[in-house]
Amino acid sequence: MQYIMFTYPNCTQCEALKTCMNANSYKVQEYNLTQKDSKMKIREFLDVLKRDDKGGIVIPTLIVLNDGDIETVLNTREEFEAWSRSKD
Repeated sequence: MQYIMFTYPNCTQCEALKTCMNANSYKVQEYNLTQKDSKMKIREFLDVLKRDDKGGIVIPTLIVLNDGDIETVLNTREEFEAWSRSKD
């Protein structure tokens, strides 16, 4: 599995998800969306990103890839924990 996370600095939800991932020893490739290369990377996933009621991308976004295919897209620590339990 490959884990790609899109975040913003000083985002409490981003920090909660990162802490959860680190506590469970998942290796995550993080992209800070204040940086140009990260903004370019997120474009690869525009068709699967969750959006809020105003059309904005929900952050944090964790994309789980399995052999290069998108397995799931998660946005909270709780979603990740539920998904992780379902894989056991």
